[in-house]
Amino acid sequence: QVQVVESGGALVQAGESLTLLCRVSGLDFRSFGLGWFRQSPGKGREGLSSISGGGSKTSYADSVKGRFTISRDNAENTVYLHMNSLKPEDTAMYYCAVHNSWYSSLNTYEYLYWGQGTQVTVST
Repeated sequence: QVQVVESGGALVQAGESLTLLCRVSGLDFRSFGLGWFRQSPGKGREGLSSISGGGSKTSYADSVKGRFTISRDNAENTVYLHMNSLKPEDTAMYYCAVHNSWYSSLNTYEYLYWGQGTQVTVST
């Protein structure tokens, strides 16, 4: 049984940094791409960043490019989202997901398994 568990969400002030973690179990971790998404109340789920199975290919949404960095540790079955210069508009529930292949993308429909999310709130 595949499990995807996010952690690290918190209440922070604008300009601060935060790192989210996602641990995946129940599959061959290094064979799958991974992605981070977020969703605010009343909005659709937004793809933020993705990373391929080997970690060599990454992609970012324009809204977070230059501020967020994705990385993975295949020995620990964990993917990270390092977030810098946080803004109030970054407030959302953040989700980690497992892609349907070694590759990755920002398209939600290409992801097979999702976590329950971790809340990030950025105050002014």
